[in-house]
Parts: sequence; C-alpha cells; structure tokens
Amino acid sequence: MKGKVNPDYAAAVVGIPTSERLAKASGHFTVGDDKQGTRIYHFHDATVDRLYSRLARASRGRGEEETVRAEYLALQRYKHHWHHSGLEVSVGSVDLNRIFAPDSPGMNGMPKTERQAHHRRQYREARDLLGWKPHIVVENVMCAETSLEVAGWAIGSFTSRTGARDGAEKILRESARKLAKLWGIS
Repeated sequence: MKGKVNPDYAAAVVGIPTSERLAKASGHFTVGDDKQGTRIYHFHDATVDRLYSRLARASRGRGEEETVRAEYLALQRYKHHWHHSGLEVSVGSVDLNRIFAPDSPGMNGMPKTERQAHHRRQYREARDLLGWKPHIVVENVMCAETSLEVAGWAIGSFTSRTGARDGAEKILRESARKLAKLWGIS
C-alpha cells in the first residue's frame, strides 16, 4: 500500500491532535491561532482546569464569572510561587568524576537565588494564611495535580467518594478566595 498514510500518524507528525485525543478531552480544550495560519490546541487536562472551566460555563452573570476567574488566577499564582521557589521535586544528574560525599555545609534546602527566596516567601505566606487542611488540599490539586477525590481523602475528613470530592472542591474554592484577597486579584 505505497502512498497511503495513516491520518492519525500524519496528524501526530504535524502536531494536530488525533480524533481519539479530542474525544478523550471531552471538550476541555481551546483552539487558538498563532497569527501565522496555524491552529494551537491547548488542553485543559489538570483537575483545576477542568473544575474551573466547568464553573465558568455554569456561572450566572458577570459577577460570578469574575469571582471564578479570580479564584483560578489565585490558584495558578500559588502554583507559580511553589514552582519557582525550587520546591518542586526534580531528578538531578550524577557527576561520575565527583567524590560521592554528603553536602558538608548542608545547604541543599536553601534557595539558590534571590528570586527563589522571594518565591519561597510568597509561597510560605500563602501556605500560612490557608492553614493546615486547606493547604493539603491546595497542594494536592495544584502542585501534585491529583484529583479532588484524592485531595479530600488526604485530609481524612470524609467517609465517601462524593463527600471527599465535594468537600475538597469547597475547601479549594474557599482557599482560592483567600489567596485572591491576599494578592489583590479581583
């Protein structure tokens, strides 16, 4: 069958999502334009993306829509500070020409730059504002990108799957409002 190309393979080579990928996204994607004639697909796969796209579609009126937007931006800022503070787990490389010994001054956990120190201060201020259980929910959903159900089970306050999911959503939204107020997002 020379000359025949699998359409899914051709789409993958060009960067166009396959029909299966679009179906799995369940409408949680946006199509943009790069101003040069190419379509850009942005998939909303994270739990918080799906939650807030659902809330935005269900919002009634301009005020509720602005609240949902402010909550989403506050949670994204929380993740931004966490990521840029150097607290995200990474895989380091090994230098085989180096002597294998522990870090004698013990500075592994310290910020490496002033920028990292700034983001750690912002992150810690937000974490302290939220409190222990809300912080666990926000960490699970935003930083570890787990489901709302897992975040609800992580704090151990719920006895059912739906209770864990609904309770975690409520805690996440209350936390997002607190963070939006802290950072002046409206």
